[in-house]
Amino acid sequence: MSAENMVPAPVAVSTVSRTSVEAVDRQVHQLCQRHAAKLQFHGWHHVSFVRAKAVEFAQLNGSDAAVVEAAALVHDVNYIVARNSPAAAGRRLRLEILAIAGVAKPVAGWIDHIVREAEMANRHREISLEAQALSDADTLFKALPVTPVVLAHRYLAENGVSLRELADKIVGEQQDVHDEGYYFYNPEAAATYSRWAATNLALWQCIKESLDDPTVERLLNAVS
Repeated sequence: MSAENMVPAPVAVSTVSRTSVEAVDRQVHQLCQRHAAKLQFHGWHHVSFVRAKAVEFAQLNGSDAAVVEAAALVHDVNYIVARNSPAAAGRRLRLEILAIAGVAKPVAGWIDHIVREAEMANRHREISLEAQALSDADTLFKALPVTPVVLAHRYLAENGVSLRELADKIVGEQQDVHDEGYYFYNPEAAATYSRWAATNLALWQCIKESLDDPTVERLLNAVS
């Protein structure tokens, strides 16, 4: 196993200070402002939401809230590095931001691992508590009833994908996770938001089915 893919051991006592979190915040905020034109979906509005909810879920599950907060701040910097990219593409920038903020290298490696562990395409039932908190926050953003109405077109523009490609991605990555019972890891999150998640997935499944209708396809071509 390469050094990059090794799973860092969790740190017993958080070594991410409030000063470091604030330094990460400033850097990511500045990057989001600088690249706002291309971060239509994964911009500061998304980062801020995920950060707030991730800290909330970390406090509920007893994980390291400071580490989770730092991870939430840097979880989507890959979209600055490369369009429509996986979390791993942001590793170098992520570690650079954390280093500048004074986060020790082992902790920075742990944070990077949490980010990749929490990614929808990678996650499984037994991810760490920190990754669970981050995953639940990011997943909630996807499941919000307003997301397909207000933000889906921004995702399409940001990532240069078609509606069919987005529908295939959402259903392909999320349906099995939902059906297997760990769409949300936190019981309170599951109790509160699972109805939204089920409705969202049903909507995207219907979108997939509608795109097979030639008349719908002509309609979309006409309005695009």
